[in-house]
Amino acid sequence: MDDIKIKVMADRLVRKVAASSLHHPSVKARLAEMQELPPEDRRRVVEAFADRHRHGGDTPPVRVRLLTLTALVGHGLDGLPLAEERAAQLDILGRAHSFWYVDRCESLVRAEAAAGRAISPAVIATVRRTAVSTYSDQELVRFAAGFAEPVLNVGEAWAERAMEHGRLRELLAHAVTAKAAKPSAAWEKRGRALIEDLGAEAVREALLPLLALVGRPRTFELERAAYEPDVNAAFDPYNANALRGLVWLLALVPAHPDTARALGALVETSLRKAAGLGPRNPKVANAAVGALARSDGEAALAELARLGTRVTYKGTLKLIDAALEDRAGALGLSREEIEELAVPAYGLTEVGKAAFGFGEAAAELTVSGNRAALLWRNAAGKQVKTVPATVRRDHPEELKELKGLVKDIEKSLSAQAERLDRQFLARRRWAYGQWRARYLDHPLVGTLARRLIWTVDGTPVCFADGALRTLAGATVTEGAAVELWHPVGREPAEVLAWREWLERHTVTQPFKQAHREVYLLTDAERRTRTYSNRFAAHVLRQHQFNSLTSARGWHNRLRLCVDDSLPPATRELPRWGLRAEYWIEGEGHEYGVDTTESGTYLRLRTDQVRFYPIDAPQNWASTYGGGYTTWPSDAQGAVDPLPLTQIPELVLSEVMRDVDLFVGVASVGNDPTWSDGGPEGRFRDYWTSYGFGELGASAETRRALLERLVPRLAVADRCTVEGRFLHVRGELHTYKIHLASGNILMSPNDQYLCIVPGGAGAAGAADPGYLPFEGDRTLAVILSKAMLLAKDTEITDPTITSQLNRR
Repeated sequence: MDDIKIKVMADRLVRKVAASSLHHPSVKARLAEMQELPPEDRRRVVEAFADRHRHGGDTPPVRVRLLTLTALVGHGLDGLPLAEERAAQLDILGRAHSFWYVDRCESLVRAEAAAGRAISPAVIATVRRTAVSTYSDQELVRFAAGFAEPVLNVGEAWAERAMEHGRLRELLAHAVTAKAAKPSAAWEKRGRALIEDLGAEAVREALLPLLALVGRPRTFELERAAYEPDVNAAFDPYNANALRGLVWLLALVPAHPDTARALGALVETSLRKAAGLGPRNPKVANAAVGALARSDGEAALAELARLGTRVTYKGTLKLIDAALEDRAGALGLSREEIEELAVPAYGLTEVGKAAFGFGEAAAELTVSGNRAALLWRNAAGKQVKTVPATVRRDHPEELKELKGLVKDIEKSLSAQAERLDRQFLARRRWAYGQWRARYLDHPLVGTLARRLIWTVDGTPVCFADGALRTLAGATVTEGAAVELWHPVGREPAEVLAWREWLERHTVTQPFKQAHREVYLLTDAERRTRTYSNRFAAHVLRQHQFNSLTSARGWHNRLRLCVDDSLPPATRELPRWGLRAEYWIEGEGHEYGVDTTESGTYLRLRTDQVRFYPIDAPQNWASTYGGGYTTWPSDAQGAVDPLPLTQIPELVLSEVMRDVDLFVGVASVGNDPTWSDGGPEGRFRDYWTSYGFGELGASAETRRALLERLVPRLAVADRCTVEGRFLHVRGELHTYKIHLASGNILMSPNDQYLCIVPGGAGAAGAADPGYLPFEGDRTLAVILSKAMLLAKDTEITDPTITSQLNRR
């Protein structure tokens, strides 16, 4: 065949490939014809491809296909051209998460493999990831399945560590086949046989350290296009199947506290969000929940109960709820009771205390606030600052277990505090003896319950000096019914008296109770009758708002800048037969300025709060805004919102408190870096009005507390509370710290002073001392800023000093 025919044949094939793909039937047929040519003609075709590639006039996808054609047509020939270019393309492929199916990059990989050249593990990983997300392309799936080694994809720390264990090879290979939602009987049978061969204890000891590595940064990063989600934060989808399989295998191993702990941590790691992706891998989280649900023992139940207060992803939370309901049904208990009984003692032998012996040395564990601390004593009984050398040397496993116990206690304290905080709307009432056992005298929960106010047969009490005591100091040792005290409906004098009582006994409550804000119906709300505008017209950071709603038991979905409709943020209150709604809409429409790369709104604008019967049809609105309308079901028409006067005071107050929290934390107005008003200065007026405006209920509570706390500060002589501000007199300037936002104005002329909390030498470094409750970060920041600015000549942070020295 002459050179002209060769060139025409090659050009026609390239045009067909450019217009379709390497796997189009006509392309396959023409390619097959070329592969049947004599070797000398095939070499000339290959050279024609190479010449065109060197010319460089084609698009990048076509150039990649030219490399593939070179390898396919030149199969079996020595000294093929473009060897360096093909190697470079494979190197690029190995740094990709996956490839577009039209590019058919696996054809290049297939051709190189057929030519006997080794394919790197990184390239194999890319092919596998692409195959996992392209189930409809069975040819690609079969090609990817042809790579038996490595058994897992490289790039993730846990997978690379797993492949170092030669004895785990068969176990890992079986785990990779976990592609369904649940294991089949046949899959479990094979899994049990593998576990029996290795030994259950050996399997557990090998797998748990691997789970601890899940979610670590990749061992090498993948290339990420600007519009793509953060693929480096995601789980490798091929390895995720193996990870799910390993979790299923752990469910077949006898229950152990370490296993429950590892599975609980894996749930949270798997649900941690990645930019543009959302939860990193819900299917792994769901598998871990399923393993916990199948496990016997106190530890697994405790993890499920803890996760029930922490997990916000709906699909996984539904599985957790179902597991807890099943366990409750099996024991003939309510869901609330199973959560109470699920809290373990964590080795504590009395409320908040435990002692552990390590030969002649000893450790004393104490719970204080939301922290657990270890105090060590050596063989002579002398207190030492670090773990004695004999303990590290002779008791490494027991020491590891103790350190794990401390972490478990701190995680559980946070979860239990959140559970208790939700009890105000749960209408829970306990028999006195039951309450003492599950709350007041429980080794762990007692550290929280003894810092809260309760009512015993209607009489308010709190724990002090070893007993339950009334305000007057009388002890209470028995009763019939116990409830959690709430300031709604209480006389102001009683509320103030309890606040003073807490301060006098230096009790720091796990959350606001005596200092809890009370939101009563306003005249404006009586006039609007069925809705409240109290928290309307705010601009909130959407992702922070979404996290807060989930933490407080609300249902919400992220707004995207697309043609779609969604319901408002809602909180269902089944014990009251009500549903609360907070109406919101996306703010702005400029892609990349008002949205993330994936099109998710960065900010929201807020509107009304309304209440409906819990079974009323849902309201919906465009994500772009424009007003909510009821979407009636077939069986029920539109339902009017309930008059606010019909909403119980406690419900109204708690719902409004949630909404105030959303605004107070997520508003752009309390961001010290937004003094320029954000994009194009659009929010300057809002930022100024919020950041230095009138105080809401939460800030008013903060103001009342500061009036009592400031006189106790080391810098009390330099601080006064006046109106909306905490005034601080420094050496260089005087300062006004706003009690709602924490933003600062300084003399002269009320210049804005930007101090970002947590920065080196900035707010957050100073200890504000005793506070009567935990959880108010803004209060701690205000006090820390005050203590910092009172000694402004000692500030060294250049980002602050440059502002202080400006004239």
